[in-house]
Amino acid sequence: MSRRPAAGHNTQGIPEATIARLPLYLRVLYACAEQGIATVSSEELAAAAGVNSAKLRKDLSHLGSYGTRGVGYDVDYLVYQVSRELGLTQDWPVVIVGAGNLGRALANYGGFASRGFRIAAVLDADPAVVGSEIAGHVVEGADQMESVIARHQVSIGVIATPGGAAQGVCDRLVAAGVTSILNFAPVVLSVPVGVDVRKVDLSIELQILAFHAQRRSVVRVAQDGKRYHQGRVMPADGRSAVAGSMVGESAVAAP
Repeated sequence: MSRRPAAGHNTQGIPEATIARLPLYLRVLYACAEQGIATVSSEELAAAAGVNSAKLRKDLSHLGSYGTRGVGYDVDYLVYQVSRELGLTQDWPVVIVGAGNLGRALANYGGFASRGFRIAAVLDADPAVVGSEIAGHVVEGADQMESVIARHQVSIGVIATPGGAAQGVCDRLVAAGVTSILNFAPVVLSVPVGVDVRKVDLSIELQILAFHAQRRSVVRVAQDGKRYHQGRVMPADGRSAVAGSMVGESAVAAP
């Protein structure tokens, strides 16, 4: 059974919704720091993070940060406060299980190191992949998972395997002492209480985007009375020749 925080709060009393927004604030703060901005107002920070300023001020008050009236927040100090709360002021060794295209992309992503995460090892079960080098790491066999986790004192694991192998990998990670898992496999993992799983499903995100794109196209039709299919204005009879085929049946009907 997956871990479920009681009453929407973590053990430190900070709401889970606030924790979910802290990385958004940190991303904006990093951008401010890179531009040499020393202070930022709650309104500016909130707008850049996509929240309202009252919610932002309440979120940051959980960290003991209230800013200075008429001045705003000190960017460098707020970066430290948010980073400390997220546990990013220490080095986190991470193991990636799965050295396919996704695993390779994750291993090569430079943003991990700058945010406090160090790729300690990359594992794979394919003998043809084991021994190859990815982002400076020699891919080790999945049969070495337990020893790798112990050697590097890993507490965060990333699963980038096919769905059929994900639960088995998850079970081994947990048994070896990993308590936090980032899952890219297209399955829901079962974990014991005390283990946290974050699932990233790119296909679901694309489907949500498709939904919103479709809604926008419907609104567009309603506004100008024309029909559209794949960005093209449809003739009055609702049909359009595409690559020699008639695809009018998929067009949105005009009201």
